[in-house]
Amino acid sequence: MKTLKTFIILLTVFVSFSSAKAQDKSATAAVNNVLTAYLDVKNALTADNTAATKTKAKDLVAAINVVPMDKLTADQHKAWMTYSEKLQFDSRHISESDAIDHQREHFTSLSKNMYELIKTLKLNTSTVYEQYCPMKKATWLSESNAVKNPYYGKQMLTCGKTTETLAPAAK
Repeated sequence: MKTLKTFIILLTVFVSFSSAKAQDKSATAAVNNVLTAYLDVKNALTADNTAATKTKAKDLVAAINVVPMDKLTADQHKAWMTYSEKLQFDSRHISESDAIDHQREHFTSLSKNMYELIKTLKLNTSTVYEQYCPMKKATWLSESNAVKNPYYGKQMLTCGKTTETLAPAAK
């Protein structure tokens, strides 16, 4: 009987641990969808494509809205609450504007907040590069170490440098 109780307790602990891991995976996937949507906005700005930027910013708003906050740890939840409204604000403004200069203006604060969020959450599954434009005095995130400047697009495509590398989160 004692062995059966021990087995049931161990099984319960194992099942609880397994479901906690599954929760982490859904939060990780959702946050990485937000990061991917952000990178799509960045790439559209790099290509000087106002219409694509608007569309990708709408996708970013949608990705932000479906992050399962209840699947985040307490510290991650606190960070999410700090930055998610700021990300939504800038993404919404980008999605509503037909002026690329205005889109890029909001992209500056969007990038700053996205960097802080990704660095704090530590849920990125791929390497993320923080890059800096000395002309704009602003940063952005990139999926590549090669500089492609979203603030000036084709006009000054390679202006900038990589300032930090955020390694993928440990699995």
